[in-house]
Amino acid sequence: MPDVVSVPVSVPLIVAAFVGGIALVVAATDRLVDALLGLAGALGLTAFTVSAVVSGMEAENVAVGLAAAARGNAAVALGTAYGGAMVMLCWALGLGAVIAPLRVRLPRTAVLLLPLSALAAGLPAWFAVTPRWTGAGLLAVFVVALALLARAARRHRFLAVAAADEVATGRSLSRVIGWTAVALLLLAVGGDVVAWGAGGLVSALGLSAGFVGMVLTPLGIEAEEIVRQVVPARRGRPDIAAGNAVGTVLWFLLFNLGLIALVVPVAVPPRVRLLDWPAVVVAAVVACAFLLRGRVGRLEGAVLLGIGLAYAAAQLALR
Repeated sequence: MPDVVSVPVSVPLIVAAFVGGIALVVAATDRLVDALLGLAGALGLTAFTVSAVVSGMEAENVAVGLAAAARGNAAVALGTAYGGAMVMLCWALGLGAVIAPLRVRLPRTAVLLLPLSALAAGLPAWFAVTPRWTGAGLLAVFVVALALLARAARRHRFLAVAAADEVATGRSLSRVIGWTAVALLLLAVGGDVVAWGAGGLVSALGLSAGFVGMVLTPLGIEAEEIVRQVVPARRGRPDIAAGNAVGTVLWFLLFNLGLIALVVPVAVPPRVRLLDWPAVVVAAVVACAFLLRGRVGRLEGAVLLGIGLAYAAAQLALR
């Protein structure tokens, strides 16, 4: 795929579509999470089960990734995985720790899943086009990773207690199913708008496809993750903040990337192998080391943020 996508429309319209699409998918995702939690309550599922299934799930990334892959925009599609993980590790966890330092002891198994998932996510990048079998493999690894995460979390009651507060009860089954359907429809529309707007930004503003796909799009979609990291930490629940970061990275690198490779294989630009995947591995290893020590303070957060800034600068430099 060429680095620049030609979209003969005005810059204001492109920017409006891009920003509006991001706002739509974020709002739709909030509604979807609420609907899924309500569905769990209506079906009588435990709070822990709901937490294990939806923790870290970023449906907006899935919508944007699949829509971009269908349009042939490999940079944006793969950016929902590699770029999304970088946003989570460097901007959300890193900047979040600078604002509100984390002191938390997560299960060792859960923390080690960070670098392991980063290494596994490199498999599709070593082919000219992401093979479907690599997608199936990543999805299988994702299921195993979630099972290991859930098993490890059972030994840490604080995770179950935190999730219990979020489960909505007393809602009718028909109502929550309806809201789930509406949210999924809005995600599909919003994802397509974001993919179109991102392609227009590459052409109209002269930005590199790598920067838009791997940095700008995931940072825009996941901006709220910074708040989701800071608020629990300030309220004395750093376990929720750290657990959200770990779970989200697993969804991005294993589920999102696996689904894209399986359903809509995309061409892999060489820079993904040379820059994007190695950057994710480095960020995951550094974050893992900090979390294993039980502390992500302001200094550690600044290190992660520095990795993210260096990565963004590299994307801008590589046209």
